[in-house]
Amino acid sequence: SPFSQDLSVNDCFKPVSKYWDRIYRPEQILTALPEVMRVLTSPSNTGCVTLSVPQDVQTEGFDFPESLFEKRIWHIPRPPADPQLLKMAADWIRSSSSPIIVAGGGVIYSEAEASLARFSEQTGIPVMETFAGKGALPYDHPLNLGAAGATGTQGANYYSERADLVIGIGTRYSDFTTASKTAFQNKDVRFININIAEFDAFKHSALALTGDARSVLDQLSDEVKGHACEASYQQEVLRFNKDWDQKVEAAYRPDSKGLPSQSEVIGALNEFSDPEDVLVCASGSLPGDLHKLWRTRNSKGFHLEYGYSCMGYEFPGGLGVKMAAPEREVYVMLGDGGYLMMPSEIITSLQENYKLTVILINNQGFASIGGLSKSIGGEGFGTNYKYRDKKSGQLDGDLLPVDLAANAESLGAKVFRTGDIPSFHAALAASKKESRTTVIYIETVPERKMAGYGYAWWDVPIAEIAQSEAVNKAHDNYLDQKKKQRHFL
Repeated sequence: SPFSQDLSVNDCFKPVSKYWDRIYRPEQILTALPEVMRVLTSPSNTGCVTLSVPQDVQTEGFDFPESLFEKRIWHIPRPPADPQLLKMAADWIRSSSSPIIVAGGGVIYSEAEASLARFSEQTGIPVMETFAGKGALPYDHPLNLGAAGATGTQGANYYSERADLVIGIGTRYSDFTTASKTAFQNKDVRFININIAEFDAFKHSALALTGDARSVLDQLSDEVKGHACEASYQQEVLRFNKDWDQKVEAAYRPDSKGLPSQSEVIGALNEFSDPEDVLVCASGSLPGDLHKLWRTRNSKGFHLEYGYSCMGYEFPGGLGVKMAAPEREVYVMLGDGGYLMMPSEIITSLQENYKLTVILINNQGFASIGGLSKSIGGEGFGTNYKYRDKKSGQLDGDLLPVDLAANAESLGAKVFRTGDIPSFHAALAASKKESRTTVIYIETVPERKMAGYGYAWWDVPIAEIAQSEAVNKAHDNYLDQKKKQRHFL
């Protein structure tokens, strides 16, 4: 109960913990620690675990049995799918004329990338990727349509709209992936979900193949051996991919002067980095652009889930990636808003001697939420770093004198200030030679440059009654889009 006397700050971890326990007596650890390992090694129930140990309990002595400290091997299972359901799924695939695959993070967590490629190539079924699933196939794989959903590519959304069968592999079907349940418009669409977690496997009233992604894909490949989509269906994928690659190239090298755009910075880093390098990002306008534009060459090279657009995750997340793979170059990409949330972890990276290369993009405010506000008739209130003007009373005065590069320098990072793409390239090369955390600072145009690539919708409610004509117009459009939402029952 929130009114009990044992409530502490540790209770805040309960909502985000898969296992939470408070240790009142030392002997309780004998029960708690095996439970911790059970959760950490569970394919379907893994997640954060929290043991809350009060300070007085920490000071107590206790004679623990030696067996508690003996080495123990925890085996992580790869459960297969039910044979009967597997045969039914194979029948659905054979009878489908326009199937698609939605590859989620579960493909990568299960190490099922090769199995996915084999299944896709064998059947000719095109693949689109969620944020967590990006990299499940290399960007240049002929059957990879790229980003799915609200931040997706034209080809991915074209195929989603027409699909009569959606095979979701390791995906949670978030609102981005489903374009707020408007992506799949075929009235006869059906779903086959391969997922280790029943909670996600049964979404959209799917035929649920509950099991390990790699194991189930290998089973399914055997079941549909000899079957493939029409050649014309596969050829259209190639056409969309070629067209999208040209759009990416144009975004990497726009014909514009002045400050570079965010897409130019993304392109410069992508082309400089090596395939085994890792990109870490979390929030703002960057994830949507990276989802569409980043050319993944390694399944573990794109660390971006975008869950709740968690500002501040970038530094500790990048630190965790570097600790897990110290031999790989880790690039942390974030905006000024995200930087301000948790720059203190720069100190931790120096203290622990884990080098990060931080790409700090300054567009003088919260460009993502500002752009979203304006797209639905708003005015981007308070999303720029500006003084409140004494005459107007609004936040439309001069820019605030904030020097984020100097802030990073004061925390011990090696800072490179850049003003254009050539100097940014030079900074990347110099940074790679450094042994401590570096911050490459670059300013970009405040307005995003990826507008016009919205091939899908995202449900952002708009005021029903407003004095603003722009808001009223946006609300009318909102109601039109709501009509496209589908509930697969």
